[in-house]
Amino acid sequence: MKINIYIHTQQLELLDDAGCLLRRYAVSTALKGAGEVSGSFCTPRGRHIIRAKIGAGCPENTVFVRRRPTGEIYTQELAAHFPGRDWILTRILWLSGCEAGFNRHGANDTMRRYIYIHGTPDSEAVGWPGSHGCIRMRNTDLLELFDAVPVGTVVEIIEGCL
Repeated sequence: MKINIYIHTQQLELLDDAGCLLRRYAVSTALKGAGEVSGSFCTPRGRHIIRAKIGAGCPENTVFVRRRPTGEIYTQELAAHFPGRDWILTRILWLSGCEAGFNRHGANDTMRRYIYIHGTPDSEAVGWPGSHGCIRMRNTDLLELFDAVPVGTVVEIIEGCL
């Protein structure tokens, strides 16, 4: 398995071991574009792996803070109590950069930046940039992807066109 994420088209592709397309999903990458520096709120480019899968068995719309379920289930009422919160829902695929000096180590370390593929409220747009650096997905799509990929799956984040 391999995942390609295209910032230009806001799409995530799941490929099998032969490189054949299995699924394509709409995503939302960073509103501020592509970039690797910590604190930039940009989506890091290049080769990554899924370092950890978090949330197996949790109900859809489970709220995560610091990679731990809070016990809350996202609702519009909960959102009204926490305006402006960056909701991390359902599952987390925690990414780790593979390119030393580019997206691994130092101020450019994807994993230390806590860059994830994660769920987002259904009311949030996907298909165009809007995140704080992570890759947001519809919760139902994320559940499918989460179950399909193992830890160690390669994730290539590409800035240009398909």
